[in-house]
Amino acid sequence: MSASDDHHGHEHEHGAHAHPHGSELSDVQLRVRALETVLTEKGYVDPAALDQIVEAYETRIGPHNGARIVARAWADPEFKARLLADATEAANSLGHVSPVGSHLIALENTETQHNLVVCTLCSCYPWEVLGLPPVWYKSAPFRSRAVIEPRGVLADFGMTLPEDAEIRIWDSTAETRFLVLPLRPAGTEGWSEEQLVELVTRDSMVGTGLAKPPGDDGEAAP
Repeated sequence: MSASDDHHGHEHEHGAHAHPHGSELSDVQLRVRALETVLTEKGYVDPAALDQIVEAYETRIGPHNGARIVARAWADPEFKARLLADATEAANSLGHVSPVGSHLIALENTETQHNLVVCTLCSCYPWEVLGLPPVWYKSAPFRSRAVIEPRGVLADFGMTLPEDAEIRIWDSTAETRFLVLPLRPAGTEGWSEEQLVELVTRDSMVGTGLAKPPGDDGEAAP
């Protein structure tokens, strides 16, 4: 599923807006807090269990699993071929996606093609490999503008692609999730997978960013 990048859209907005009475929570966050309070008071949920789930996706899973998948693909041509042929199977082989999880597709960025992932209907996201979706991924402005004005969205994230580069938009669904395989940064020849992992960012695996060049991770090349 892809869309052209030569349409124009409305202005993009970032982040949650402030609320009266000193609250800095978004409307959705306030509703979630209220719902959690009600469910907890009625004994339907255990706050400690919720905290463990959130902590797992934010820290132990997060984008770390995805970064390891990307680093392995950069370092191992055979694994890269398997990833592009069947990302679910390849990721499962590293223990990062449940066998009963959503169908995962890997999208390879090249010098002439850049892939951008969005969920136009809600916020479908590959939690198993990228953890919790960022706030901007779930926002209506990003979801609409990414389809009709992707170059403007990428510019908002500080990305400027060559004019002749094609931007392909992929619409994530409840059944199909996407993982972008970003371009491997130049100057990383001979790097180990552990070193390459440090260059992979969450945004680069969504398509709103690039992998970090050598030196940006605070480590010198080997």
